[in-house]
Amino acid sequence: MPATHIATFKVRHYECDAQGHLNNANYARYMEEAAFEASAAVGYDKARYDAMGFLWLAYETGIEYLHPVVYGDTLEVKTWVGDFRRVRSRRFYEFRKASDDTLVATANTDWVYLEAATERPTIVPPELIHAFAPEGITEPAPPRGKFPTPPPQPAGTFTLRRRVEWRDIDTAGHVNNAVYFNYIEDCGMQVANHFGWPLARSREAGWAAVAREHHIEYKHPALLDDELTISTWVAAATRASADRFYRITRPRDNLLLAQARTRWVWVDLQTGRPIRIPPDFLSDFANIAQTDAAD
Repeated sequence: MPATHIATFKVRHYECDAQGHLNNANYARYMEEAAFEASAAVGYDKARYDAMGFLWLAYETGIEYLHPVVYGDTLEVKTWVGDFRRVRSRRFYEFRKASDDTLVATANTDWVYLEAATERPTIVPPELIHAFAPEGITEPAPPRGKFPTPPPQPAGTFTLRRRVEWRDIDTAGHVNNAVYFNYIEDCGMQVANHFGWPLARSREAGWAAVAREHHIEYKHPALLDDELTISTWVAAATRASADRFYRITRPRDNLLLAQARTRWVWVDLQTGRPIRIPPDFLSDFANIAQTDAAD
């Protein structure tokens, strides 16, 4: 039975987005903090990892959002290690409202164990595995699925360019995992703006598009002052949801740094209930040409 840990977070006003909900990126920040707390609770805090010369970096993250969270809510984030592989470990998370135990989100992250000096993957030592799962892991974790293969980029691919800023960097010297959520969210908003649907217009129409799922695979670190290209296109759509793929690359060497898939759903602003994708919104996206945007 792996060790479990519950971290508690009170949602601050500055953590909410324009819809009044806890911003998607902040779920990832809570996950990271909960993982650090859970590791420290079994004897492996940051200072010990620094002394050992090793660290964990996220390789892949998935989040499913079930209910909105707003300013003033207190969240309990339960986390535990689901498995260990040669150089990786999969950690699971449940987000619940402290007030009524409502499950508001589920998530998981694959962490890779690295030598700090070289950032090369290394085998997770038995004593570290024992610390996280002293009785062993008796229940098998769900099998890892491969990141979904995106369809070929269509003529309607939208491209946003930006530079990595100091505020994006964490103590490892890389763009923090959660910042990628901000990058793809901003790209999605810029797509809507470009095709005539800024936030003000959708609000006036009485609806909003919100993320239901995020799935991000981190391939290579982005560093301070790197120029990034964020490309996005719709891969599939139903009557009430659409999947968008995102590719984050570095133009100077054309290296793929990260890729993501987000499922967007449309909701009525008054009721919060899902609705069909508005027909006028669909028509404005029907004939899309290749577009570039600079940030």
